[in-house]
Amino acid sequence: MPLSLIEPNTFLPDQTRVVIGLGANLGKKADQIVRAIEEISLLGIIVQRSALFKSQPWGNTDQDFFINAVVSILTSLDPWSLLKQLIDIEEKIGKEKKIHWGPRRIDLDILYFGQKIIFEKSLIIPHPFLHLRNFVLVPLEEIEPDFLHPLLKKTTKELLMECPDNSIVEWYKSSDSRTINE
Repeated sequence: MPLSLIEPNTFLPDQTRVVIGLGANLGKKADQIVRAIEEISLLGIIVQRSALFKSQPWGNTDQDFFINAVVSILTSLDPWSLLKQLIDIEEKIGKEKKIHWGPRRIDLDILYFGQKIIFEKSLIIPHPFLHLRNFVLVPLEEIEPDFLHPLLKKTTKELLMECPDNSIVEWYKSSDSRTINE
């Protein structure tokens, strides 16, 4: 069950609703997700956060399972400043990206930034693969089922129903747990 921290339709002046995907499959996966959420809370107001989900690896499948979650925040940061802050959080938690779609201690992706559409070398919003990945859509559907994809003009529910990914994504632990043993 998603955790709602403020009324989902409450917006503050100069703030944008942003959806961030989180994933980890090295180390204490769930603890790293919880720590990343704590760090993200310093960048804005967390509106909602999904439960934690266990998922099969996507792309490079010869690796351990992932723990995934999604958070929705209100922030006054612009997209590039938010991206920099998320990269800083990844580095603080110990991300070392050595293999494309490979194992990682933490991965943070901006899925949506309001209804903005950005297509630059350093930043693509909405996330270009979100509609193809169950590990993103399942937790996203939990907290933002009616969010309309700005390019595809489909809700999260619709994207999940049409998703070609047949990998298994299952509820793992409640995201309001402070520490979770794996």
